[in-house]
Amino acid sequence: MKKTALSLMIIPVLLSGCNNDSKSASESSIQNISTNNEVKSASKYTVSMNDALYKTLPFANKTDFENAKKGFIAPLPNNGVVKDAKGNVVWDLGAYLSYIKEGTKSPDTVNPSLWRQAELLMYSGLFEVVPGVYQVRGADLSNMTIVEGEKGITIFDPLVSAETAKYALDLYYQHRPKKPVVAVVITHSHVDHFGGIRGVVSEADVKSGKVHIYAPEGFTMDAVAENVMAGTAMSRRASYMYGNLLPKSPEGQVTAGLGITTSSGEVTLIKPTDLIQKTGETRTIDGLKYIFVMAPGSEAPSEMMWYMPQFKMVNTAEDSSHTMHNLYSLRGAKTRDAQKWPGYLNDVLRRFGGDVQVEIAMHHWPTWGNENVVKHIESQRDLYKTIHDQTLHFANMGYTMNELPDMVKLPKALIDDWSSHGYYGSKSHNVRAVYNFYLGYFNGNPADLNPLPPEQEARDMVDAFGKDKMMQVGYDAIQKGKYRWAATVLKQVVFADPKNQDAKNLLADALEQMGYQAESGPWRDFYLTGASELRKGVQELPAPNTASPDIIANMTLDQIFAYMGVELDVDKAKGKDIVINWQIPDTKEKHTLFLKDSVLNEWADYQDPKADVTVSMDRKVLNEILSNKMTYQQAIKSGDIKVDGDTDKFLDFVASLDDLNQHFWFNIVTP
Repeated sequence: MKKTALSLMIIPVLLSGCNNDSKSASESSIQNISTNNEVKSASKYTVSMNDALYKTLPFANKTDFENAKKGFIAPLPNNGVVKDAKGNVVWDLGAYLSYIKEGTKSPDTVNPSLWRQAELLMYSGLFEVVPGVYQVRGADLSNMTIVEGEKGITIFDPLVSAETAKYALDLYYQHRPKKPVVAVVITHSHVDHFGGIRGVVSEADVKSGKVHIYAPEGFTMDAVAENVMAGTAMSRRASYMYGNLLPKSPEGQVTAGLGITTSSGEVTLIKPTDLIQKTGETRTIDGLKYIFVMAPGSEAPSEMMWYMPQFKMVNTAEDSSHTMHNLYSLRGAKTRDAQKWPGYLNDVLRRFGGDVQVEIAMHHWPTWGNENVVKHIESQRDLYKTIHDQTLHFANMGYTMNELPDMVKLPKALIDDWSSHGYYGSKSHNVRAVYNFYLGYFNGNPADLNPLPPEQEARDMVDAFGKDKMMQVGYDAIQKGKYRWAATVLKQVVFADPKNQDAKNLLADALEQMGYQAESGPWRDFYLTGASELRKGVQELPAPNTASPDIIANMTLDQIFAYMGVELDVDKAKGKDIVINWQIPDTKEKHTLFLKDSVLNEWADYQDPKADVTVSMDRKVLNEILSNKMTYQQAIKSGDIKVDGDTDKFLDFVASLDDLNQHFWFNIVTP
């Protein structure tokens, strides 16, 4: 894509949109601004800010590079490219390797700290952690760990997709004995830690008892809930967060900080056979001892860490890694508990700190040596505790959500520790997450109690101050390097008139420079994806399915009917009064749905004797309908659904449900 310097064409015109009859000299010189929609190079302010970081951060410390290389056995095959059964590319590390090189100065368009993290993430392939423990890194957003036991191998966290998990296991087998997989241990309920499970084990082997799957209590419920109830909105925002629509270039996506990005293969799920329920619980898995520490409500609703005495190795899951993590995920998720998080790490230190010699996590590279491991976990603990305690310290003085990020300061020891930097999370949005966790979104000011909808506020703002004036203010702010202020003003012009391409181009220029300055990979991706959509509009590609067949198959009926309530279009349901008895013969489940006044309610273990219709279908049939492999009408016609009563009322209910995935490409940076 052609790059140009940050430049605008300015055409003088008379001031318009101002109510004052007498105009000052500055007002009378307000310009009408025309812009181009090309990607820009870094401004002098961005170059200066990024260059200054080389003088303020400890770039001379190369310990992470030494650790990221340690134990290397073999690179990823096929230059890091993975394809699905149809030949579609679902993972391409090579696209990053082509421009992210170790030892090079960061491009002007990339924050040097983020560039350093990206360099480290390029160390990919098969690694030995200690004899008997191996990791495949760089084959997805997360790591896959393989532990050799008495009879076979145990896999920790099989990546996002079945294709990348199989690819990682195949690489391991090319260099180690081909022992069978006898167990999978899943640290937590996020998709990048279980989605590839069918790439490494079969459900038949799990059902037969050949393979055991271990996970924290509540895993299945939490894994399903996060991918369904708000799945469409989360996935659309994830396309911003992971830069999926951006080019892989110094002007585009430069890894996600936590890992490279997410693969796009098949997300799978097999229910755990064994749940870990309490801290201190021990299991012997394939002849090796595990001591578990539960961490629910930290980085995930269901999460656990563990220690393996025979290796003197602790797995800290995602509670201790080489980045500041999210207390709130920008894709959208429940806010995490910053008070519990450091407490769990203290528990790890108290139990194992005297003996541990190596720490692995499910992202990034390991840490070796007792002193180094303890120091790293202590630093991660202190990072989240500082953010939690200092946010509430100032909140109790009356400071509010948007005032706090600049007030909370990290100690120098944390600033000098690369692992405390916000490559994935950020101090800014984590501080706001703590405030929101305790005090909610409202700042207490009654003027903000009932704000106008964004479009109305924007129209009123532009009517009051004038489009040309606001455009000029935004342009002037960009010329002075005040990009946050420029975005604040220009967003109003865009929301007041989304067809104003000059305003969108100008706002894109401001967002782009903020992306070039961002240390956080997701912040960069949000800014640059927003800039791209402002310039080009939303590119409606095939929408990813937020609920894969395996996710749907593991939903409870309560979850399915609850989501139907989310899908309900109240206008289509208006005036309908329908009672449906719903039967699932193969699981012996019976529920009743009540649609009245455009509200859907459900009673479990109940059948209404006065129901309008009773429908009966096996769970497999319902799963296929929810996976869009057949329709309710087709299933009725084929006899897969048996109907007793008013069929039209049942189909009338079905017609009231909205396929929310059809709305996937909703606007974000425009109304």
